[in-house]
Amino acid sequence: MNILILTASIGSGHIKAAEAVETELRRLQPEAEITTIDFMSRRTSRLHWFMKKFYLVMLAFVPNLYDVFYHLSGGASGGRFVQEAFALVMSPVMRHLARRYRPDLVLCTHPFPEGAAARLKCHGEADYLLGTVMTDYSLHQIWLYEGVDCYFMATEEMRTGMMQHGFPEDRLVAVGIPVSGILQEMTDKEGVRRALAIPEGQPAVLLMGGGLGLGGIEENLRALEAIPSRLTLLVVAGRNERLLGRVQDFADASHHQVLVWGYTDQVHFLMRGADLLITKPGALTISEAFVLGLPMLLHDPIPGPETENAIYATHHGAAVWLHPGEDIALAVRRLLQGTRLQSMSRAAICCSRPLAAAAIAQRLTEMMMARPQEVRQK
Repeated sequence: MNILILTASIGSGHIKAAEAVETELRRLQPEAEITTIDFMSRRTSRLHWFMKKFYLVMLAFVPNLYDVFYHLSGGASGGRFVQEAFALVMSPVMRHLARRYRPDLVLCTHPFPEGAAARLKCHGEADYLLGTVMTDYSLHQIWLYEGVDCYFMATEEMRTGMMQHGFPEDRLVAVGIPVSGILQEMTDKEGVRRALAIPEGQPAVLLMGGGLGLGGIEENLRALEAIPSRLTLLVVAGRNERLLGRVQDFADASHHQVLVWGYTDQVHFLMRGADLLITKPGALTISEAFVLGLPMLLHDPIPGPETENAIYATHHGAAVWLHPGEDIALAVRRLLQGTRLQSMSRAAICCSRPLAAAAIAQRLTEMMMARPQEVRQK
């Protein structure tokens, strides 16, 4: 069988979700041909790559404009117009990929490739099974397409919402957002803390801003310097070289223990050793923290989906949402006192879905095996 996984390098979450499901599919179907493609990379399409760059500039300079776009595209009429526009523009690339890889299954972890793949199916140009992994904690019109054979979503509330939109119940699976299976194996927190040379009993706070090092990390560090008791501050600067250098300079002068990383594949390791995570509320980051039982202090959400993610995590007691103007040092001091972190950790674990990737791979395998043999041998 040929399986094509389409993701998008707009933030790291969509790619992480694709990687988690791919790992489980390879375990279940070792003989399948599985190809994962970044739909927004320059290699795939110069136009898509340019659209991604424009998106990132928009977020950096005019986030309120994206907020307006998000809410306008969430309506039925406006949302369908936006969907059709993106699907039409991206269909030629999807058509090329379908001819090249001849997939039996296409799995999308971003709405852009999903729309293009669904459009080809609805116009009779393709006969693959189409699955979609929704990487948000809220329902939005931009994910909703005819032609999708199975939707995988984070919560039962999203599933109910999709049924209200008229989607068949048997095509909707509330399984959680897929995360790496490695997280389930990371049980030795004390061993991680020893490896990081964190003094026994000293609170460890992890600061992250995604692969681009966004989210005011430098400002947060300066604010945390006001906390008199010594902390271990684990800082991930991502691909932001300028931030990395400035944090290293800060570390030399700080009375806290400050450990700094650039872009790293050791984030899970750092999350396991931390007592508190300060971050923007990306859906995959939140999902990973849930599995590890890691309490969160959330700030600076991108208007739209990240705001909804912050609402979800705080509503379930796994996070505190720090709004503009609030004192981050005071918030951290309060969280480190008493038993608040322990209760937040229990709440996070209650929200976790560590087996989501395995469940998605199992369902997709069953769907492919249920197809008529003459279709599978096309």
